[in-house]
Amino acid sequence: MHTKYLSALLLFCALFAKPCSADEAAERVAPNASLAFQLKTLDEGVVEVKSGDKRLTVVCFVGTECPLVQLYSVRLSQMADEFRDRDVRFIAINSNRQDTVEDIRQYLNRQSLSFPLVRDEGNVVADQYGATRTPEVFVLDKNLNITYQGRIDDQYDPGITRNAATRQDLRIAIEETLSEKPVSVPKTDVVGCMIGKFKRMPSRVASGHASSGVTYCRDVSRVFQRHCVECHRKGEIGPFSLEAFENAVGWADTSMEVIDNGRMPPWHADPDHGNFSNARYMPEADKQILRDWIAAGTPEGDVADLPEPVEYSNGWQLSREPDLIVEMRDRPYVVPSEGTVEYQYFVVDPKFTEDQWVTGAQIMPGNRAVVHHAIVFIRPPDGSEFRGIGWLTAYVPGQRLVEMPPGHARRIPAGSRLVFQMHYTVNGSVQEDTTKVGITFGKRDEITDEVITLIGIDQEFEIPPNAANHEVTGKIRRLPKNGRVLGVAPHMHVRGKGFRLFSDRDGKSETLLHVPNYDFNWQHSYVFAEPLDLNGIEELRFQATFDNSSGNPFNPDPSQWVTWGDQTWEEMAVVFLEVAEPLDRPTTATTAETPVDSQLTEASTAREAKIRKFVEDFFAQVDTNGDGVVAKSEAPIAVRGSFNRFDRNGDNIATKDEVRQLAESRIGKK
Repeated sequence: MHTKYLSALLLFCALFAKPCSADEAAERVAPNASLAFQLKTLDEGVVEVKSGDKRLTVVCFVGTECPLVQLYSVRLSQMADEFRDRDVRFIAINSNRQDTVEDIRQYLNRQSLSFPLVRDEGNVVADQYGATRTPEVFVLDKNLNITYQGRIDDQYDPGITRNAATRQDLRIAIEETLSEKPVSVPKTDVVGCMIGKFKRMPSRVASGHASSGVTYCRDVSRVFQRHCVECHRKGEIGPFSLEAFENAVGWADTSMEVIDNGRMPPWHADPDHGNFSNARYMPEADKQILRDWIAAGTPEGDVADLPEPVEYSNGWQLSREPDLIVEMRDRPYVVPSEGTVEYQYFVVDPKFTEDQWVTGAQIMPGNRAVVHHAIVFIRPPDGSEFRGIGWLTAYVPGQRLVEMPPGHARRIPAGSRLVFQMHYTVNGSVQEDTTKVGITFGKRDEITDEVITLIGIDQEFEIPPNAANHEVTGKIRRLPKNGRVLGVAPHMHVRGKGFRLFSDRDGKSETLLHVPNYDFNWQHSYVFAEPLDLNGIEELRFQATFDNSSGNPFNPDPSQWVTWGDQTWEEMAVVFLEVAEPLDRPTTATTAETPVDSQLTEASTAREAKIRKFVEDFFAQVDTNGDGVVAKSEAPIAVRGSFNRFDRNGDNIATKDEVRQLAESRIGKK
């Protein structure tokens, strides 16, 4: 698949972004006077902005943990180098209370800015300029007139990350100011993280509710523990920590903003349909605690009221230490500081000489800052009996591992290889990653249920240009009669808008899962609190809704017809189902007096039944257009990678005879 998928950091840039209104923008216009300042760098150098300087000045407010700042730092440095010989200087200002001197030093070591950064104690200069977010930029002429104020470019909007900017606002403003022309767009909405407040600055402390009694130590710390710290702690995917009071105060307004607008905690299922064991909901009562705390001025309270810190496992979350750990390769993969990284595939031979029964599997990212998500597939060898699509396990930021129930396992045939599908995202600096998977095994005689991954899929759709609500439907072709669905994972690309999964039983339809606002950034697996018994269910159907209109900000081109494809600008309509099926099924008993030739006949009949079932299952799951053959382009990704097993003559089409030949080679003669 194409890596124009959105990264976790890019996602957070969008999460912590809110445009100012026209009135707010007007209020933030600082007067021409009083914009001068003199601040020190960390090495005691002096940076001064004063009227009458012959240079044009670009002032950029930054924060060390703001994802958008990290992504723009390289671009700002390049722009500063480009304009330096044209008498344009860049200055970075840090006004965040939560950023310590050491935080700033580490940021400078990571980013290597080509222009000076100064510390704005007490938000004095931020208040002077009316700056509210990072990164917010101001262009000043030699008389300290603000000619431009706002964003750097338009690549990011609230909840939106474009593949590239369509308007270079800052660059255009600099060029027009240098040419002594009026800046064509002097103000733009600002996106990014809110500047952390200094409590001693009255202009940055909300008034009222001081007597609410809510404090960080007694109340807010517990809310953050329940809903946020799992990801927002050192070394995790959250771009900043919420583990301590100083962190929480600095990020209070930003946190409340993304909670109120529903972007955090990340969860997209409609609570009116289905009960899921891994749901992430923040109760309204907890939200109100945060609102009251902020309104009261974010008081710390008595440290004696702090809860015991949660002991998070930074290692394996399996029920025991892995029996086997497999790294994706023997050297790190290097993730660049900028650009788009195509999906990376790493094939590893774990050297299984006999079938393995997997009771637990967990992907451990080597570098959570750049691993957006990862999937490990099973690639069985030619001639092996195998069911499902080859899914082993997946990693998605912010989603805890859900282990299989006791007695359940997934089979890996002897000789299989493991395929790591890695989606990396840039974060403004060069990074390295070596992801690995840990596996626990069970004994065959202890396994009662085999877990397989089935799919519902439609590959024959065409989404018309400018269609805002185009529906695609499909179904799961063959359901194990005695099976139980453990979890569901819908999958679409950037035009995906909504998803529903239905069950039909006794003439009635029930909505099992409704995702009203599908978000491509978060590839959730929705795990049923109680597995869905398939007995009596006549059919499982899905409905995927796509938005190919200009109203979809993620849409690469609303003028195009859109069809099935691996790339992000193409689309998919797929649902993955984790299904458990009993291994020991009732069979017809034979007496001890059964003649040998009769036993051979029964064995032959049983083998033929297995072969027929193999062929039927394959075409039920993969032959989406029902024409009796499967083209390679029609097959799902997991099958396409080893399509030559089914396509015996190499013409990129698998017929029933060819699939039968494969089944006959897999299912030995008796």
